[in-house]
Amino acid sequence: MIVGSHRVGGKPTTRAAQVVDFHNHFYPPAYLEALRAGKSVVKSDIDAEGNPRIYYPGDYNVAVRGHRDIDFRQKVLEKEGITTQVLTFTTPGTHVEEPRTAVTFARMVNDAFASIVRQRAPRFTALATLPLNDPAASVAELTRAMNDLKFPGAMLFSNVNGVALADQRYWPLYEKANELGAVLYIHPESPVGVEAMTEYWLMPLVGFLIDTTLAAAKLVFAGVPERYPRIRWVLAHLGGAIPYLAERLDRGYHAFAECRANISKPPSAYLKRFYYDTVNFDPRNIQLAIDFAGADHVLAGSDYPHQIGSLRSMIKGIGALQVSAQDKARIYGGNAAKLLGL
Repeated sequence: MIVGSHRVGGKPTTRAAQVVDFHNHFYPPAYLEALRAGKSVVKSDIDAEGNPRIYYPGDYNVAVRGHRDIDFRQKVLEKEGITTQVLTFTTPGTHVEEPRTAVTFARMVNDAFASIVRQRAPRFTALATLPLNDPAASVAELTRAMNDLKFPGAMLFSNVNGVALADQRYWPLYEKANELGAVLYIHPESPVGVEAMTEYWLMPLVGFLIDTTLAAAKLVFAGVPERYPRIRWVLAHLGGAIPYLAERLDRGYHAFAECRANISKPPSAYLKRFYYDTVNFDPRNIQLAIDFAGADHVLAGSDYPHQIGSLRSMIKGIGALQVSAQDKARIYGGNAAKLLGL
């Protein structure tokens, strides 16, 4: 299960034969064309290198070639030794649109992902995007994506135009996800209070992690994982601060009646069942997540091809872990393969 070697800090390391990059992003060309045609509320333009720039509060994404050219992307993965990528959409998402447009765009993105997977599996699999500002349509699209397109689940954003994922309007979605045994992946979105994060790229550097942490904590305290136990939850960016703050959440459970109202166990009991991707490339931080949730609940992630992402840093960070070869193999790809049924 372990092949190849490279050096990290002067010490040889090994990497798994199967490397599954759980955290990365792709903009289907049809979506970018819809932006160019003015069919969206999202502002976009073209930079000096010919790359689309896609704007949202506190941030913008530069859609470089790897974001939008699947042939180029596949060559990169082959060169870097990545077995499989789990394609996901990215910010600002479809939920920023008028609801009817959100439904149209979500279907467009999911159909494009499904076409890539059909033509290029096992190099790619995908998680659906949902028109989250229309909860009923999100139930329908999750059902279509899992039953017809054969996706293992969907990516959710950490808030939906300021509405928390724990809001009861989304409970029918979780009921369907529970019925289907879905993987639900929480990726951050512009957080409430983004106006305080518009300098120094603080929104993606700090705000994203805060919003993921807030979303996960509120879901747990609201009782969603307890009520819907068959959902497999995944948190982006090593869970934000969840592995670090879990003890404090447990103290809240014991100290405050409100924190016990909807759950029968301390929050960490649920959060240890979540999965955490390694888009925090410091092996010391990855080790914290392993110590919290176990090596079987950590997934390789690169954030490719965002400016802040790196396939090589993903490989290097996992390779530097002081864990067994078997645990490294799980983190590189075995855990994701099992989770997604690859």
